[in-house]
Formats: sequence, C-alpha cells, structure tokens
Amino acid sequence: MSTPQLKELLEDRALVVPLSVEQYHRMIETGILESGQPIELLDGFLVRKDRSATGANPMTVGPSHAWVIDKLASSCAGLPKHGCYLRVQQPITLPPDNEPEPDGAIVRGSPDEYRDRHPGPGDILCLFEVADSSLQRDRVTKQRIYADAGIPLYVIVNVMDRVVEVHHGPLVESGRYGKLEPRHRGSSVQIVLPDATIFELPVDEILP
Repeated sequence: MSTPQLKELLEDRALVVPLSVEQYHRMIETGILESGQPIELLDGFLVRKDRSATGANPMTVGPSHAWVIDKLASSCAGLPKHGCYLRVQQPITLPPDNEPEPDGAIVRGSPDEYRDRHPGPGDILCLFEVADSSLQRDRVTKQRIYADAGIPLYVIVNVMDRVVEVHHGPLVESGRYGKLEPRHRGSSVQIVLPDATIFELPVDEILP
C-alpha cells in the first residue's frame, strides 16, 4: 500500500476497523503476532516501537536509549521495599484499545501480582518514555493516551534536547496533563510511592 493510500485510510477512521485489547491478545495467543515483538497497540493500531536514534535505522536501538534504560533500572532498584517496582519495556493494558509498552513503568506491588495480567491504570504510579526519534509520538500520542487513562505522572527523558519533561495532573478526556515541568541537570523528579515516601530520581542519573 502506498503512503498516500495509507494516509487516506488513517485520516478517515470510518474506513478502518481498530483492534480492541482483547482482539490484540487473541492475535498473540493464536500466533498471528509473535509475543515479544517491539509492537504496541495504540488507538487500536499496531505500531512498531521506535527506540532508534534520530536519523538511524528505525529497527535499531540507539545507544543513548539503551543507556537510559540501564540507568533507570539501577536508579530504581530500591523501590520494592516501598511497595512498588520498575517494569522495563513491558506492556500495560489501557482498555479499550491501547496496550503500549512504555520504556519504564513504576507499578504497585510485586511481579507476582502480574503473573496473569498486565498492569492497568490503577496499578501505575509513573510511566517513562525515552525519546529520541520517537519524541513527537511520545509528546502527542502517548501523552494523550496516558492522560486519558488517568496515569498520574508521565516522564519523557528527552535525549534529543537533553531535558527531562515531567507531566502531572492528567486531564482525563482532554488528552493532556495539567502541568509540564522541565527538569534539567542538578534537579530531580519526585515520585510519590505507595507508602507515601517521596522518591527523588536525580536527572543526572538518567540524562545522557
């Protein structure tokens, strides 16, 4: 299908039948889609996860992106004692037609609680996206999806501009957050944990 034809279909939603989360799960269960592929369900569409550096092959993972993921994991290693933990590049379920794979998700409880399901909106304390070539999608599409799901805190590690963008106060059904606070080197991101502890995540630890 040519690019103009695809654009026409995407602009006219009446021509497209989106997938629900349940249908997406059945496609994986029956082998139509291979589990573990870097694919997300966004607005009912199957979208390839973009982890590449700007201008690089979109099938690759950029070194800065990988570095941030590793640093985020090590920085959050102490979370379990506060009643939560960090999931890295794993699905979250936001019915009816979204199952994104954020680069990081701080969720309540322990991994054992998600043996038979993915975390949903009520389980999630904070979501992270590491943005290089994906910056526009993370700022627009992902922000809308996460805000409408009521995710309390959404953090974009903006590799391109070397800034961490902290979104909080989701305006449900408005597709945006009430406040955006840029965080630069020397500052930190504050995250409220289940035991009411304020977790301070230093920007210097997660910004290349």
